[in-house]
Amino acid sequence: MGEKSQQKRKYIVEKARQVFVEKGYRSVTMKDIIDACEISRGGLYLYFSSTQEIFLEVLSQDAEAGEDVFGKTLNEKSTPLDVLQVFLDAQKAELMGMDQTLAMATYEYAFAHQLKGKENFVKEKFRAAVRALEQLLSQCAKRGEVYCDDPAGMARQIMYTIEGMKVSMLSMKPSEAEIEEQFTLIWANLGLILEEEPA
Repeated sequence: MGEKSQQKRKYIVEKARQVFVEKGYRSVTMKDIIDACEISRGGLYLYFSSTQEIFLEVLSQDAEAGEDVFGKTLNEKSTPLDVLQVFLDAQKAELMGMDQTLAMATYEYAFAHQLKGKENFVKEKFRAAVRALEQLLSQCAKRGEVYCDDPAGMARQIMYTIEGMKVSMLSMKPSEAEIEEQFTLIWANLGLILEEEPA
């Protein structure tokens, strides 16, 4: 694919992302994306054959962007506690800006397609986060930076709390103060009270 075609494909994905953020997944049509991109039907079908294909590409690019941001925040001098702070800050920031995320569309897609096994990227992402968090908590505990005698159990508890808040944001809309309270409790359960936001 030439550079011009790659740019066009990227443009379509960026525009489609906003459509999915605004409308979720189930109600989005190819016409919605055509209108957002201001291109012809043929112009869109040259790159994508369905809303599902576009949505999966949007998710893929979002995941890559998230990894880039995480990597730029840390350096070789970062401690496990630094990484834990960045991870939890990223989760909190996502919750605070849920109206600009793909959460609704992602849940709708997962329910609509009855994803199983490794295809269930919501479950796989959750499990990966639990594994990474377990390793971080274990490292932090060994260094005496947090109190945690069961890293696996604590990792699951933290991620279920965060996942529950994400679902709540789509239905009950908890306030920023309520979100802050939950993260304060997470840190308190680890034996830490943060005096200020982590750098």
